[in-house]
Formats: sequence, structure tokens, C-alpha cells
Amino acid sequence: MIIWSQEAGVRRQHRVRQVVNWLNLSTPIGLLIGVIGRVRFGRGPDGLILGRRYRLPIPPAPAFTVGNVVLVRIDDTALARRPALLAHEARHATQYAWFLGPVMLVLYALTSLWSWLLTGDPASRNPFERHAGLADGGYTERPVRRWRRLRR
Repeated sequence: MIIWSQEAGVRRQHRVRQVVNWLNLSTPIGLLIGVIGRVRFGRGPDGLILGRRYRLPIPPAPAFTVGNVVLVRIDDTALARRPALLAHEARHATQYAWFLGPVMLVLYALTSLWSWLLTGDPASRNPFERHAGLADGGYTERPVRRWRRLRR
């Protein structure tokens, strides 16, 4: 298991992200979720930890991030065909560093609910997903629902 990346190509900003996400406990939580999901851990780009073959049914996304841990459901071949997906997940890792780690989980859940109420999709109006790049994450932006007025 890789907890701290010592690889030569990790830029300073990514090393800072590693430290902050470890200290705010989001990376340990991500590692715990990975253990529960029976993943194989390995090195990812920019100091990320990849948890391959995530097996739990939730969330249904092909990949998701907790701290510096990217939990991936798709195989390495499919992941290689989608390099923007890892860039998207890396942006989420940075968001964990900015938004106090586990607090990010609560904020993300609330903004997903808000997006779902507005569009029927948890990502379309979620500011975390929009900042990480909807298309890079494999999302299609949905329009805001038209609300029908209740007739008396």
C-alpha cells in the first residue's frame, strides 16, 4: 500500500496536497473505503493513490475520489482511454485539501442533492463537479427543470 509518494516527478503543489489530505484525514478515510471495497492500491499520477477494482455498488461512478485516493471501478485499459477522468479526479483531490477533508463529503452530498432537485442529475449543478470539469468526469450537463406551478 502506498501512503506517501516519494516519486521524483511529483510537483510541490501535489506534495502539499498529499500532506494536507493526510492531515485532514480524508486520505485515511479514502484508504479505509478502499480496503472495504477490496481494491488493489498503487501509484497514480501527481502523487495520487489509485485503488483499482473497487467492488462496492455505491457510488455507481466509474471512479471517485476521497482525499488523495482515487477509487476506480473500470479496468486499466478503459482508464487509459480516458485520461481526462484522472485529471477530473485529481481536481477533486485538490478540493479535499481546500475544503477541510471530511467536511468536503458533507458539502458534496448537499450540493449533489441541490443539483438533483434542480436538474434530476447529481452532477449538473454541483459546483464541485462543474469545477472539476463535467465532461472530463464523463457527465453530460442537464438543463434546469421547469417547475410547474401548483393549481389551486
